[in-house]
Amino acid sequence: MEIRKAEFKDAEKLAEIFRNDLGEPDCTKELVLKKMQLLDDCRECVFVAADGDTVCGVIHAEIYNVLYFEPMCNILGLAVCASYRRMGVGKKLFLAAENWAKERNIKFMRINSGETRKEAHQFYRKMGCNKEKLQLRFLKEL
Repeated sequence: MEIRKAEFKDAEKLAEIFRNDLGEPDCTKELVLKKMQLLDDCRECVFVAADGDTVCGVIHAEIYNVLYFEPMCNILGLAVCASYRRMGVGKKLFLAAENWAKERNIKFMRINSGETRKEAHQFYRKMGCNKEKLQLRFLKEL
């Protein structure tokens, strides 16, 4: 299992992972390609887990700066194909993002996770994350 930076050639498989394993049914290869072109390498990273030529997991992280707290590494998305779960793929991806953050002298990881994602919550606790607070997310379509 190799952990590497995402490449444009991964877009189709990433869209599939986002649809099937992250619960984003409208995600397309075209959208992923468009978003990958807009990535800011100074403040974002995307790593994939590859089993040979098969991309089986992805993590997208960013430097998260607010005026009231030290910079954090914010996990924007972490997903592993169902057939690769419980094999250490998520852990390797998480550690890649963590190492990326450490290289930038960031001392905190930040993860938001849906209320119903109990297995994900267990995983984050195993990775040393503590539940800080419960939140509601508000969204307004423009």
